[in-house]
Amino acid sequence: MRPNKAYADFSRRVARLLREERLRQGLSKYAVEQRCGLSQQMIGYIERGLRKPSLEIAFRLADGLGLSLADVIARAERAAESGSETMPTRSKPQK
Repeated sequence: MRPNKAYADFSRRVARLLREERLRQGLSKYAVEQRCGLSQQMIGYIERGLRKPSLEIAFRLADGLGLSLADVIARAERAAESGSETMPTRSKPQK
């Protein structure tokens, strides 16, 4: 796999995992914005794969969700190894 494709795939998995965790916790984008200082728009762009987060942004998002960035990366790697690309069911977010 080409390096750019590998990075894009990995970035997509990280974004998906962050979104899944936000929904699992029942948090709105607004709640995450308050926790990590990123705009709701930026959070949405990252979750939809329209923006690739820098290391600092990924750290802030993970921290805002109560996760370590190392855990998010490990989970993304496990998802890649298992071929797991499932999306979560929607739950009503908290404000």
